[in-house]
Amino acid sequence: MAMASIARRKSTLLSRNLYNSSDSLRYTLSLSSFSRYFSTGSDENDVVVIGGGPGGYVAAIKAAQLGLKTTCIEKRGTLGGTCLNVGCIPSKALLHSSHMYHEAKHAFAAHGVKCSSVEVDLPAMMGQKDKAVSNLTRGIEGLFKKNKVTYVKGYGKFVSPSEVSVDTIEGGNTVVKGKHIIVATGSDVKSLPGVTIDETKIVSSTGALALKEIPKRLVVIGAGYIGLEMGSVWGRIGSEVIVVEFASDIVPTMDGEIRKQFQRSLEKQGMKFKLKTKVVSVDTSGDGVKLTLEPAAGGEQTILEADVVLVSAGRTPFTSGLGLEKIGVEMDKAGRILVDERFTTNVPGVHAIGDVIPGPMLAHKAEEDGVACVEFIAGKEGHVDYDLVPGVVYTHPEVASVGKTEEQVKTLGVEYRVGKFPFMANSRAKAIDNAEGLVKILAEKESDKILGVHIMSPNAGELIHEAVLAMHYGASSEDIARTCHAHPTMSEALKEAAMATYDKPIHI
Repeated sequence: MAMASIARRKSTLLSRNLYNSSDSLRYTLSLSSFSRYFSTGSDENDVVVIGGGPGGYVAAIKAAQLGLKTTCIEKRGTLGGTCLNVGCIPSKALLHSSHMYHEAKHAFAAHGVKCSSVEVDLPAMMGQKDKAVSNLTRGIEGLFKKNKVTYVKGYGKFVSPSEVSVDTIEGGNTVVKGKHIIVATGSDVKSLPGVTIDETKIVSSTGALALKEIPKRLVVIGAGYIGLEMGSVWGRIGSEVIVVEFASDIVPTMDGEIRKQFQRSLEKQGMKFKLKTKVVSVDTSGDGVKLTLEPAAGGEQTILEADVVLVSAGRTPFTSGLGLEKIGVEMDKAGRILVDERFTTNVPGVHAIGDVIPGPMLAHKAEEDGVACVEFIAGKEGHVDYDLVPGVVYTHPEVASVGKTEEQVKTLGVEYRVGKFPFMANSRAKAIDNAEGLVKILAEKESDKILGVHIMSPNAGELIHEAVLAMHYGASSEDIARTCHAHPTMSEALKEAAMATYDKPIHI
């Protein structure tokens, strides 16, 4: 029986040293009262973490919770890394604010809510975003104090496998010693040849989060998660958005069927795409930007003009300037640090997690790395299943996935079944007039074990975690189908897709 299999799997998993996340980031603390937690570098730590992003600060807190004397070094001066300061959090704030404006302008009337005038107050929108970031960064500082993590503000680099020299943001220098040092320095924007980012006319995602005016035309180079999210923000509040992508498809890691529907949805919202197109050069000498384009396979060149260009061609590990070569840490050609299954490098006592090692460059993956790494250091067992790290595009509708795409399953040669259910047949989605999208489940034909789940819908990023949990326990599609789901909810679409996978759905 499938349920019995899950019970056995659950018993096995519970025997491991798993953790429960705790402590909200609401706790805030003034910097003056926190200053006594700064390191002088005089004592040796059990763990030193270089980098205070999602992987680094989580690793530092977990290490302290496990009784290890811990110091975290962060060059930015605020904790949370790219994600909290100039990535995940501010972008989601703007995505939400811009969606509220778009709904007020285009959807409220159908629900009997009439607005005589709806306008964008860009400074207020940015202010709300900045407030959210500030509150959360201070919250992490509060968690450091609560867990007795020492915090050093400055740029750290190795002088030996057990010593980190830190140029502090105040202008001084200190040496922090540690038995175990974890590199958690994250990633940086990947540049393009001949394209210089000035954060004014040609911006990275950081600049796109802080534009002073709404550009009439925004050109996005790169049709990945970040480019489509930021394009959605500015498109909703008035920009013409054109996405230029070298590949033949947007978000190449996405399931092909879902991708096609997603692109159609974005096009209906006014986003335009130039696929299989190469950016040859950019000219910023005039008031705006002129891009020279040509087909990826070669051919006639064309000129595309823009007010602002967003470079969103991916990210690259931030490993330069850390002294890694000096102490002999091995890296691959992409600049990623090579580690074993315990996150240990070839240099004893030096570890690495998050974006600086192979694997998906995602904040939640880095957090899992951080916890598992310090559990190993503390003599416990850590575990991260990289096949079950969910991915989410936070547009509207959202797209979320976990496990294999249909293309990957075909490549593996596995016999499989597919179950789908559209949100047009979901009662809650219809009731709120927000029924675009579908759920797609892939399951092994013989065993019915779930191989992958893909959701395109409002709040898909919340719905996907039922599938993640099910797959962690080796569940079958029948297991989900026979689990009672509250009515009316969007999550019933997942249940119906599961029913469609092993048998037949009810409501279509």
